[in-house]
Amino acid sequence: MRAEQPPPASAADLASLLSQPTWSVRSLLPPSTSEPSTTVPPKTLHHLLRLSALPPPRTPDEESQMLATLSSQLHFVRAIQSVDTAGIEPLRAIRDETAQGLSEQILGLAELQDTLMLEDMVGQARRPRRRRLSAKSLTHTLDQGEGWDVLAGAKETAGGRYFVVRSGGTDS
Repeated sequence: MRAEQPPPASAADLASLLSQPTWSVRSLLPPSTSEPSTTVPPKTLHHLLRLSALPPPRTPDEESQMLATLSSQLHFVRAIQSVDTAGIEPLRAIRDETAQGLSEQILGLAELQDTLMLEDMVGQARRPRRRRLSAKSLTHTLDQGEGWDVLAGAKETAGGRYFVVRSGGTDS
């Protein structure tokens, strides 16, 4: 589990913290004046383009632009890979993994009480079985969830819960 975050700072502290940038992506890109440490040969570029089902460059200028872009992207990836991640637990999912966030995700007895009330214990082993809802209670439950009468605009209904669609262009 991750370490607990300190309590949030005041609005003035946050404003002063956010007034000046502390980091930039440009710091991970190579300087524009420096020669790339590893150059990607044009043969490798063409091979990658074929593997990606992308069209080859039309002009030598376009090829040199692609090589420069690829080189800067590789420099960026290497800079990201060089970050020391020892002792940092990887994310399992993108969600709130703080203690408060995890406690909000836990379902307790209070949240399940309505569902548990719809079960009966059956047999000697007291296995829970969900009660079948009658058509009236099912309609009432659905109406509460939807907030509107789904069948109000139907010309014809069947069984009280379904609307009938007549095809063939006749209004019968």
